[in-house]
Amino acid sequence: MALRHYQMFINGQWVDALSGDRFDSLNPANAKPWASFPHAQDADVNAAVQAAHNAFENPAWRNLHATARGKLLRKLGDLIAANKEQLAQLETNDNGKLIRETMGQIGYMPEFFYYYAGQADKLEGQTLPLDKADMFAYTRHEPLGVVAAIIPWNSPMYLTAVKLAPALAAGNTVVLKPSEHASATIVELMHLVKQAGFPEGVVNVVTGFGADTGAALTKHPLVRRIAFTGGAQGARAVVKNSAENLAQLSLELGGKSPNIIFEDADIGSAVNGVIAGIFAASGQSCVAGSRLLVQDGVYDEFLAALKTRVASIIIGDPMDPNSEMGPMATQSQLALVERMVASALAEGAELVHGGERACITSDGWYYHPTILAVESNQCSIMQEEVFGPVASIIRFQDESEALALANDSEFGLAAGIWTRDNGRVHRMSKAVQAGIIWVNTYRAVSPMGAIGGFKASGYGRESGIDAVKDYTQLKTVWINTSNEPMSDPFIMR
Repeated sequence: MALRHYQMFINGQWVDALSGDRFDSLNPANAKPWASFPHAQDADVNAAVQAAHNAFENPAWRNLHATARGKLLRKLGDLIAANKEQLAQLETNDNGKLIRETMGQIGYMPEFFYYYAGQADKLEGQTLPLDKADMFAYTRHEPLGVVAAIIPWNSPMYLTAVKLAPALAAGNTVVLKPSEHASATIVELMHLVKQAGFPEGVVNVVTGFGADTGAALTKHPLVRRIAFTGGAQGARAVVKNSAENLAQLSLELGGKSPNIIFEDADIGSAVNGVIAGIFAASGQSCVAGSRLLVQDGVYDEFLAALKTRVASIIIGDPMDPNSEMGPMATQSQLALVERMVASALAEGAELVHGGERACITSDGWYYHPTILAVESNQCSIMQEEVFGPVASIIRFQDESEALALANDSEFGLAAGIWTRDNGRVHRMSKAVQAGIIWVNTYRAVSPMGAIGGFKASGYGRESGIDAVKDYTQLKTVWINTSNEPMSDPFIMR
């Protein structure tokens, strides 16, 4: 199959890297190249940021009233809805996620653009109840300028939507840098941005690698805000880079999220929640519920039910609608999962199911859904993010022990709680240290619900009603309403 030849989108134009350098994207289902992208260097990144800066200063965007911005976002949402099948197929080719998942996820993406379209003209300031006579003051929310959005490979369209929609609603301009492993849908989205009628330079895309392309973008002096989703190593580099431009920064990082099953839980429902939490997307989700904490009284029953369901999971071609789990997105991620499982077994973990590659094709990056039973929360597999289809299960005796285990982690992105006890729901939801709590469900999302973590899972929030404000800066305006001239400042009265 001939490689698809993609270009970058800068200032409303399709361009190659000035160097002419390119890189290939491999299809995880067969490990074969299927698309080619420009490898942006400093000069290309500078052109994109300069285009975004010029567009921010251009009256065509800067003076566009907020309601009109909202209409552009709604139009973009409509176009995504009309092209969801094409976008879903591209994302599945690029990162190996099941077509049923990409169709569902991208089919829901318009809701984010619709939601923030409605938020665009709701950024209201306040009048201040001053303690000074003859003074009137009010506040304004104003856009920051150029936003750099760094997108990972596991859910490119979704993680673009939660950044792009509020940034544009607030009146900023954006440079997107997708992962080198999954750039296709983000580049393809630019056709829809152009069709929707956004002025040139308002949204731009550069493609390349984090170490050079991403670094050039995040340290660029004209970048005013960085929205980053990814791993801890990349985040540390971004934080250092942001010292160059003092850009505002939000980080959505990894997790080691607990799924806590109490004795009074609906076992069938909890099993489904665990499957959704760790084996959907082949475990390649920041919110993956990878730590299973199960109360002793139902441990054996739950584990038997989970093992039976996991054994029936259909692993296969992600383009096959009957497949229930697809490949890992990259060969290096597959190798990391293998190393971490081997290390856990060497530490004394018991292999309950899986633990090896799945031979679906000779070259695809498939791995069996895996369950490891452990006796200590200090095992590396309980503390380190795997980012793969590996669940570790441990017993607990009572609520206090469950809480101690849940919070015994450097991460704090999400948690699941399974119980019929409403009092316990509220106690645990308050006490578990995580930015997202799901009760008797898992992985539910909405543009109305904020996303973000505690501790090493990052800081800042995406989605939710306040996300647009996070892409603004607050200005206070003071007005002297007196007809009298301003008094001499050196004469105190």
